[in-house]
Amino acid sequence: MQLEVLEKAYEARNKKINKIEKVKVLKDPMQAFAQIEQYAKEGYDAIADEDKKYFLKCFGIFDKDGQTPKQFMMRVRVAGGHLNATQARKIGEIAKKFGQDYIDITTRAQIELRYLNIEDMPSILKGLEEVGLTSYQTGVDNFRNIVTDPLDKAGFDNILPSYSLLKKIEEKFLKNPEWISALPRKFNTAITGSLTNRCNIFGHDCSFVLAQKDGVYGYNMFLGGKVGIIAKNADIFLANGEEVLKAYGAIIEIFKKYGFRDNRNKNRLHFLVDAVGMDEIASAIREVAGIDFATAGETMTEMNPVDTAHGKVQLRDASFGVHIVVPSGIFSGSELLKVAELSETHGNGEIRFSVEQNLYILGVKETASLLQDTFFTRYKNINTPYLNNLIACAGTKHCAFGVIENKEDAIEMAEYLNTVVPLESGRVRMYWSACVKGCGTHEIGDIGFEGCKAKVNGQTEDGVHITIGGKIISEGKNGYTVIKAAPLRFSRFFVETLMLEYKKLRLKNESFEKFHDRVLSQYSHAYIGFYMQLQAYLRAKEIDITLDINKLTKTGKNEEFEVFELGRKIYFSLFKQEAYSAYNRFTNENPREKFTNIKKILPELDENIANMLTKMLDNDESKRAVVFSELNSYISLV
Repeated sequence: MQLEVLEKAYEARNKKINKIEKVKVLKDPMQAFAQIEQYAKEGYDAIADEDKKYFLKCFGIFDKDGQTPKQFMMRVRVAGGHLNATQARKIGEIAKKFGQDYIDITTRAQIELRYLNIEDMPSILKGLEEVGLTSYQTGVDNFRNIVTDPLDKAGFDNILPSYSLLKKIEEKFLKNPEWISALPRKFNTAITGSLTNRCNIFGHDCSFVLAQKDGVYGYNMFLGGKVGIIAKNADIFLANGEEVLKAYGAIIEIFKKYGFRDNRNKNRLHFLVDAVGMDEIASAIREVAGIDFATAGETMTEMNPVDTAHGKVQLRDASFGVHIVVPSGIFSGSELLKVAELSETHGNGEIRFSVEQNLYILGVKETASLLQDTFFTRYKNINTPYLNNLIACAGTKHCAFGVIENKEDAIEMAEYLNTVVPLESGRVRMYWSACVKGCGTHEIGDIGFEGCKAKVNGQTEDGVHITIGGKIISEGKNGYTVIKAAPLRFSRFFVETLMLEYKKLRLKNESFEKFHDRVLSQYSHAYIGFYMQLQAYLRAKEIDITLDINKLTKTGKNEEFEVFELGRKIYFSLFKQEAYSAYNRFTNENPREKFTNIKKILPELDENIANMLTKMLDNDESKRAVVFSELNSYISLV
């Protein structure tokens, strides 16, 4: 039996359990929930320590004493990001009355309220329940909000409406005492029956993705995704909703029973799959479900959404879904109340949140009249490519793990780029995570930023690791690092280099993702980062050297040859002659002597940079390679 393999893996990894597992045995989570009324009467200091640290989080109530003394953050579960005007109005009212009018839209298409007092919790929870909303199981070791295509059955590109199936999946665990805090770690789920990937479908513990097999539409099952890891195809095709429910029931039973409970950093489903192999997991799913599910069909969800670029998308009923950009997801109760009003006045009263922290108003028949509202003087919906698909997690202001502020950093970067490299069209997904935990899903961004610390002239300051090349199509792909520990204050100049190349060399309406594959993917990771920084330096010094990246000789990703070719181009631009009398990389002639006169031509050029440029043409390949790290040391010269 396949379960024997899982049993052995479980026994090998669970000789010791982590400290959270020890806390979980102290009480039934519902006991903590039952205490909320009493805590509201007695005040913050009366709350049991284990409830602050763990049990209240099972119900979406997070103690933020480290950021906002004696106050809480609450996650409101918005299934699939689907919200009606009545629900939106209630959330807006709660935020205004109890939470300093502050709202965050999250990367799971739900809402976070902040600055809440324990005294107000009973009223808040009651208000949510009145409109069919809840904060249950939005934290710690629980099933998090399930995401789907925000347009779902309203979209022209939807084949299998999935929201109703999502709700049936949710019935399995939501508010079910058997499943509250029962898992080894959190469990993220997604489902889409659309051709377009509007919900980062390949980035979850368990995903059901539109597929076709033998002329039948259904779902391929993907497992083991998490922040920084793309889910893998489980080779299971589910032909109908009943099979989806059976397969889901099987995988969560397996995870509950055999998931690791030792090292919390390695307790997600991904690590169980990694330990025993996907074939074993798939066989176990079939065994537990009691169904010999078909093998995988052809995955059909792979398109990039284009409605964000146009600001609207036509729906099946001939109305429109109007896309509203909310930079970094920072919103307010007042603005959500306005959205509720607009959705009823101009649409059908339906609102959708997206995993890119934006929203849609559905059922709009006349978009021009909607867009005339003053609401859109702040919240744009078109021709803002740097903001259209921006993601940023909480950052230091609201998260104890954050290394950089993040949300405002992301907005400042986007606004800077919009000024210096304006784009009338295109698609650039910039995803920001404030720390290594990666809650901003930076690994799958076109350009990703991970908060870190950097050193400039021996002093530590805020920085980011910069990645490029992430994908949300073709079963997803993580990006790769091009610059490590870039000082945050300089990072905008480095990204500016990429955007100048993108604007100059892209095909008509080409997304950055496709531009990357056509142009940037031909070069090594180190070289791209080097090129980004060098061009930033040259611009800062107002040195005009034309170095279109796609006009450089293709090098097969040989770093030493790439930097040699770039050195030749720079040399020719400066001196209007080749570095060598005849093109031969092994010539004994050394161009260093010519470069010693560079200060006469460019007196503003730093001596370190001049020496570095000389090394780029050195006959010794090992000396050429050094420039990749040297430039980073001199970058404070920008």
